[in-house]
Amino acid sequence: MSDNLELETLALHTGIHRSQFNEHSEALYLTSSFVFDNAAQAAARFSGAEPGNIYSRFTNPTVTAFEERLAALEGAEACVATSSGMSAILACVMGLLSAGDHVIASRSLFGATVNLFNNILKRFNIETTFVSATDIAAWEAAVKPGTKLLFVETPSNPLTEISDITALAAIAKKNGAWLAVDNCFCSPALQRPLDLGADLVIHSATKYLEGQGRVLGGAILGNRDLVMEQGVFGFLRTAGPSLSPFNAWVILKGMETLKIRMETHSANAVQIARWLEAQPNVARVHYPGLPSHPQYELARRQQKTGGGIVSFELKDGKEAAWRVVDSVRMISITANLGDTKSTLTHPATTTHARISQESRDLAGITDGLLRIAVGLEAAKDIEADLARGLTA
Repeated sequence: MSDNLELETLALHTGIHRSQFNEHSEALYLTSSFVFDNAAQAAARFSGAEPGNIYSRFTNPTVTAFEERLAALEGAEACVATSSGMSAILACVMGLLSAGDHVIASRSLFGATVNLFNNILKRFNIETTFVSATDIAAWEAAVKPGTKLLFVETPSNPLTEISDITALAAIAKKNGAWLAVDNCFCSPALQRPLDLGADLVIHSATKYLEGQGRVLGGAILGNRDLVMEQGVFGFLRTAGPSLSPFNAWVILKGMETLKIRMETHSANAVQIARWLEAQPNVARVHYPGLPSHPQYELARRQQKTGGGIVSFELKDGKEAAWRVVDSVRMISITANLGDTKSTLTHPATTTHARISQESRDLAGITDGLLRIAVGLEAAKDIEADLARGLTA
């Protein structure tokens, strides 16, 4: 597929390898294994001397189609698909790092990511230093001789802080480390971290890539040597946090509408953010598309739009926040995001409940904070649903 095609065209046509039946839609290969013509071919496939499918834990045509399509959208040489976004982060770290290595991570991360770095990986002697997502000097100061990976979400979850990818990439390169960017909130429709100097891109394909809240999936992308040869694919092949062919097929179909969905999510989100800023019970709105956002100008340089996630703080804390949650009738009360339907969550007691109060305080996750993943409903209907709890 030509590199000159636009993203919306690549999302429709990349990764299609028609079978002998010449089907128009991508085929779904629900098989655990693949048959070889003879013993020599089996040996060649297993050794890597001959390309081809072996076993669906690590080779499957439908999963390959997903990997090829996402790689084309992100401008990456290679992609490894996984069973979820968290398994993508795990595969990245376990495939590339060793005991004694050091990670620098933003303290503004999804709660499960914090727990992975701070608790599980720590047991394997992989140390993590958490720093401000936006303080470049703090990242520079945190570098140690054993620093191998810089990890950041931008925009961050849930405060939509924007990290300077180009500046972090420069720090990583200068110190012989890799920069991995979780691009879940933007998707390649709004931001391409590899173009800005990142070495790796991480996705929870569960979110905007799939787009309708149906299945789980994840991915790691980067250059072929790093993703395929230096351990990420090897970890997947051995440990098996694999993306199922069915889930890959569902995500493939979701990706066809990625660009037009992200445009509508973003248009709705900026309208909701502006409306929230005018509400007397709202203390602060966090949205990269608002001039009031601290990294507004950086977001304009890095992203095509502000995205679909808006966080806002209520003046009266947890009681007021829960009142909004309990008052909605149309918006779904769930921690997932990236769905066509709007979702609302209280991060301090859900997505970030398992991290310490100190960590939440450092990340700015207050008891009055709510996160809305703005869906594709009419913006005025989303406003009316939120208004029930804001004006009660």
